[in-house]
Amino acid sequence: MRHLLGFASGLLFGLGLVLSGMANPAKVLNFLDLAGSWDPSLGFVMGGALLVTFLGYRMVWRKSTPVFSDRFDLPSSTQIDRPLVLGAALFGIGWGIGGFCPGPAWVALPLLAPGAIVFLPMMLIGLWLGEKGRNLSTLSPKGTR
Repeated sequence: MRHLLGFASGLLFGLGLVLSGMANPAKVLNFLDLAGSWDPSLGFVMGGALLVTFLGYRMVWRKSTPVFSDRFDLPSSTQIDRPLVLGAALFGIGWGIGGFCPGPAWVALPLLAPGAIVFLPMMLIGLWLGEKGRNLSTLSPKGTR
């Protein structure tokens, strides 16, 4: 049941991305182009997402445990460190250059959007390189963790 609900949630999310225009990189780039052909319509999409998230979290926190798990899986660190800032900057630069963030890129792939066909493999390579770099940085001088 958990997998079925996860699939249905992903399908609904993907449909929302397509209907809102988030899977269209030109629309996203126009939203980011404040000095040119600015399109403020995605601001409403983001505002709606913030409202749904705010209300959803208020409802969820009333429960002692999630419906399909023993505990809530929340980040334990609240530290703002160099990897977090660099990752956020790279994410923003990639979004600004390509017009995609990961969710909409996956949704645009079956639509055969040319940008998604280039963006997704590069994103996956970047994720792999980032994981390799993180693993290398945690090695001790003797080559062990």
